Amino acid sequence: MHSSTWLTLLIVVPLVGALGAALVQKTPGRAYVVALVTSVVEMVLAIVVAVLYNHHVPHAQTFDFATRHVLSVPFGLAYDVALDGISLLMVVLTALTVLLALLGARDRRQEPAFVAWLLLLTSFTMGSFLAHDLLLFFIFFELTLVPCYFLISQWGATQRAKAALKFFIYTFTGSAFLLIGILYLGFAHQHQLPTTALTFSYGALSGTAMAHGTQVWLFIAFAIAFAVKAPIWPLHTWSPISYAEAPTAGSIELSALLAKLGSYGLLRFAVGLFPLALPTMRPLLLTLAAIGILYGSMLACKTPDLKRFVAYSSLAQMGFITLGVMSGSQIATVGAVLLMFNHGVITIGFFLIIGFIEQRRGSILIKDFTGLQGPAPILAALFTVVMLASIGLPGLNGFVSEYLILIGTFATHAWWAVVATFGVVAAAVYLLWAYQRVFHGKAEGPNAELADATPKEQWVLVPIVLLIIVLGVFPKPVLDRITPSVQQLIEHVEPGGLNK
Repeated sequence: MHSSTWLTLLIVVPLVGALGAALVQKTPGRAYVVALVTSVVEMVLAIVVAVLYNHHVPHAQTFDFATRHVLSVPFGLAYDVALDGISLLMVVLTALTVLLALLGARDRRQEPAFVAWLLLLTSFTMGSFLAHDLLLFFIFFELTLVPCYFLISQWGATQRAKAALKFFIYTFTGSAFLLIGILYLGFAHQHQLPTTALTFSYGALSGTAMAHGTQVWLFIAFAIAFAVKAPIWPLHTWSPISYAEAPTAGSIELSALLAKLGSYGLLRFAVGLFPLALPTMRPLLLTLAAIGILYGSMLACKTPDLKRFVAYSSLAQMGFITLGVMSGSQIATVGAVLLMFNHGVITIGFFLIIGFIEQRRGSILIKDFTGLQGPAPILAALFTVVMLASIGLPGLNGFVSEYLILIGTFATHAWWAVVATFGVVAAAVYLLWAYQRVFHGKAEGPNAELADATPKEQWVLVPIVLLIIVLGVFPKPVLDRITPSVQQLIEHVEPGGLNK
């Protein structure tokens, strides 16, 4: 067991960096330097934790770096953090996302406030993934709304006010159901053990005895909040406008991180805490996932701008993740966790390249582009790698994830897997068609003079391309860290022995 100081640093360092950026706001560019240094330190910390994490611990003790300090006995509030193979991947993704967002999507308008909000969002997201206490998780989960709201409303496009308001109302309303469910679960546990203090510890509450009907209602309460955040169809309608109107860094954070908070919460808390509800709720969630895959694919084909295109593509990908999470299969669940990370990497690449193009053309409308591969062959090549990874081309990271999800789900719920397979074909259609419309043909007018990727832009995208290739060819080290934690969770919620 390693010291929990590492996890505390992951949460605190971005907070300190945000404060530092705010304090040097009178010096031009200094806040950006502070934020960049902070994000580098955060990335180093995440790598150290990933190296130290012991995935060879005994099967029943897959959580590492654990600590619990009670802050308020009457309110059941505690600082309780821990890390396992599932949250480890999300921690690395969080650190990588803020670093690449700062490097590739710098916004000089009110820069001290901009980078401070980004760092605060990083801290709250880290806290959400590391929280081993439901109430602490809810606090961090809710706090992520504040930086996102201001990033969209102050630095977004022409409809930023509408997008920010819709984002906040949707996610805040969904979270109300989560809070009710957490409080009910905590008091139900205390009622069963009157001599114990009120607690919201994940470990304690996972053993709470509840009737089937109670678990179903609590599962619904939790799932609504996480389905909105992910998003899962039909609770996705806030995401296209929010992704489109947010600044590039905001779009990256929303798609790469905030969406994963939803799928992570669904797996960790809804599935992990309410196993009796799964036979009742699984068909519904699998159906919603399959609909989301096909619906997102259809809308991606007809959307008018590139950011909404990625939003609908993400809706389809979140459908695949939900399929794996709800499959009851260890193989598919491992694939879902891996896809959380891989999809995050892919969407970072998409939004960075779209941001580079928008800086040059002042537009993200697909109709404004044609033939960009002529004047900008490097941008076209980088977009091609990201696009093929999203399609699921063998040898790239998207293939490994989707393959595991589909073969695992096929063994437990074949018909839903068959429907989802058509989503793979649909992804090839809408991604290749978008590529043809933007990059093929003859470049005319402003498109003919579009500058290619600068050396700095190329180097920002290098880590993404490397991860896409390395995780596509050699995912074993990552899978070795995910699998024990997923196996423990599946054995807890599926005692009947679904596919392993």
